[in-house]
Amino acid sequence: MASSHPVVFTTQTPYPLPSQLFMIPTNWSRYQLSQLVNKALSLAKPVPFDFLLRGDLLKSSLVDWCTQNGVGEEETLEIEYIESVLPPQKMSDLPHDDWVSSVSCAIDGQILTGSYDGQLRAFDYSKNETLSSLIHGAAITSFCIVPSDEDYLVATASHDLTAQLTRVSLESKKSSPLASFHLHTAPLSSVASNSTGSRILTASWDGLVGVWDATVPQVDEVPEPTAGDRRKRRKTEENRLKRKAPLSVLKSHTARVSSVVLDGEKTAYSCGFDSTVRSWDLEHGVCTDTATASERPFLSLSLSTPSVVLASSTDRTISQYDFRESHPVSSLTLTHPATPSCVARAPNHPHQILSGAYDGVARIWDLRSIKGATPVASFKVWDGDKKILDVDWKVGGTAAVAGEGGLAIWKIAEGSS
Repeated sequence: MASSHPVVFTTQTPYPLPSQLFMIPTNWSRYQLSQLVNKALSLAKPVPFDFLLRGDLLKSSLVDWCTQNGVGEEETLEIEYIESVLPPQKMSDLPHDDWVSSVSCAIDGQILTGSYDGQLRAFDYSKNETLSSLIHGAAITSFCIVPSDEDYLVATASHDLTAQLTRVSLESKKSSPLASFHLHTAPLSSVASNSTGSRILTASWDGLVGVWDATVPQVDEVPEPTAGDRRKRRKTEENRLKRKAPLSVLKSHTARVSSVVLDGEKTAYSCGFDSTVRSWDLEHGVCTDTATASERPFLSLSLSTPSVVLASSTDRTISQYDFRESHPVSSLTLTHPATPSCVARAPNHPHQILSGAYDGVARIWDLRSIKGATPVASFKVWDGDKKILDVDWKVGGTAAVAGEGGLAIWKIAEGSS
């Protein structure tokens, strides 16, 4: 007969148990614990739960976990239960002619992609292509939606050393190029906007971060190159892109900058191949803090909560940095079997994130599992080992995954926090 262990349950879900002590058979695992909580709550419709013990997601029996963690038989365990993430379901595939480097679900009813063929595309949820526009003569590496009162503004970054601002009308299926951004001397890796559209950031392999606004100048702020045949460059003023100069340039990285994000109007974060994540004061154009990780080149960045960022690295981890601390260090590490290339927050769940990796697997993590050893769900996006390059997650459970296989749309069941 199995022995029992004293347990107290806690939760942040809408399904709290009365505060009491339970004696739980030690050979029970997640399934039996979930049944117990459902029975104790007398729920009309069963809700599957996962369980956290000291920040560790329970994947074995209770006795095995206690043995591995040196917990005695009489020690009362506090177990937090969270809603399980049901297996995500694949909705559709939208193949592209080339790798898809960037994806966004920010526009209601539409999914936008940027591709290595220089094209910006949009699709509705019925898989109809609502836009296909050649924006750059080289690969698009990143794009973002810039909040605007007129149609949609899209900022794109490219290997052609420029970023571009384009007005997009999905009703007419047309795009109008507005301005090109000129600063960088190496391929651009990232572009980002704040929530008001007042600031746009670009990041490049040249180690610089450019700060821009979204206004279209009346005249060129950066002169055209003088070399070459002038007749080939002669265009009418109304059709020619205006050449923008940056408002300021952020200089601190010592190697290529991989990714940038904005946190409100005055703060930004960047990461790069110099194994640093940096915070910036945009008003004064200075680096205010630096998180350094030895020999850990960073690939991508996402804002977790204000002042807290998640950074993926070539050492196969995603790390969390809290810049409210005076000397930010990694407070959480999520280890992957392959290099994680991207990460996105859950749209309405403060503790969940979605990562994509070079093994073609997308993984959902719960940040309350502070040991970060196991994702709460994962799914293979395409057949074979096609790399994932970007992910986005929209309210309603739509997850867009971009990479070597084109674009894939998945449905992730949404629960409470």
